[in-house]
Amino acid sequence: MKLDYLILALKNLKHRGIRSWLTLLGIFIGVTAVVALIGLGTGLQMAVSAQFGVSSTEILTVQAGGLNAFGAPGSGAVNKLTTEDVEAIERLSSVKVAIPRMITTGKMEYNDIVSFRMAASVPDGIKRKIAYEVLDSKAEVGRMLKDGDTNKVILGYNFWKDDAVFGERIVPGKTILIQDEKFIVVGILEKTGSIIFDNVVMMNEGPLRDLMDYGDDVDVIAVQVKSEEDMDRAKEDIEKLLRERRNVDVGEEDFEVSTPEAMMETVGNILGGVQAFIIIIASISILVGALGIVNTMTTSVLERRKEIGIMKAIGATNFQIFLQFFFESGLLGFVGGLVGIIFGTLISVVGVVGINSFIGSELAPTIDLVLISGALIGSFIVGAVAGIVPAMNAAKQNPVEALRG
Repeated sequence: MKLDYLILALKNLKHRGIRSWLTLLGIFIGVTAVVALIGLGTGLQMAVSAQFGVSSTEILTVQAGGLNAFGAPGSGAVNKLTTEDVEAIERLSSVKVAIPRMITTGKMEYNDIVSFRMAASVPDGIKRKIAYEVLDSKAEVGRMLKDGDTNKVILGYNFWKDDAVFGERIVPGKTILIQDEKFIVVGILEKTGSIIFDNVVMMNEGPLRDLMDYGDDVDVIAVQVKSEEDMDRAKEDIEKLLRERRNVDVGEEDFEVSTPEAMMETVGNILGGVQAFIIIIASISILVGALGIVNTMTTSVLERRKEIGIMKAIGATNFQIFLQFFFESGLLGFVGGLVGIIFGTLISVVGVVGINSFIGSELAPTIDLVLISGALIGSFIVGAVAGIVPAMNAAKQNPVEALRG
């Protein structure tokens, strides 16, 4: 029986043609915006997560405060971190190892093309192995750096791919100039999908310190804690230690101790705020669509008074009349939601592909079946609720007056 209502509702909507499609527009736009935004937001969060390039959840990052929005971490700090800070942090009971990192920008030349690239240091000894594990660094071709590699570097994946910035691939064995000094490329890192790590020049700590005249300064300290349960305690220990060493009070710190989770949470909060704002705007569009359904169904009741009278004359009950118009309005919302889901999903897929192209990652577009199901059910409910009053008006029609009209 319910199937008959749906079939009749489809025929009536098809009969009204362009008016039905215009009624769907508000719900279509709203659902498209919600589905596309959530899909793009998920893809963007995955892309941002890939940029950190840290596979371990037991790593704290310490850097000095400063203006580094357009440079490497810690590059704008007035009071820089030092190797003595590294040694002091490593002596803490909650810390397993502290790894100094120099991350700077320098001039690189190859194939008569000059470009400014980010260079990062690799520590010696046992810390080298830990750094490779934490960064999940492996060689795509060639080999990784070893202790004693003085004028040797390993490059990020983008230097090796087909559309490399220097006009041709840089392969192991080639010689490049960094700050006008010759370095031999010994390997290419595997692709990570990170703008930073896929474009990095990595060299041993000593050569980079000498090349860039670092002295005892350090840009970033990567701290591996003894266990994941010690993260909060280690963070507090490091903050207390550095406040004492740098002679600053609580709330006046000129340094920052952070975790990958904290950074991702910050990004998530920002994206969440943007999503909430767009969803509010999309909800207004859905509300406008619901009002359109009310208007369309009210007009439909007036236009179909004779049809309602005939239906009642041949035995249709008020409830059956109500159900007929109720299903029609619900179907309007459902079709609008279905079309919106299709377009919203296409937009999110194209958007994720665009993100991949921009940052060189390989993120897979995700289709949230729960979101799709919820959007379809929600669209039907919105349409059905919007049609309750017109359906009740239709059910209350007097058959005699309806036939006269």
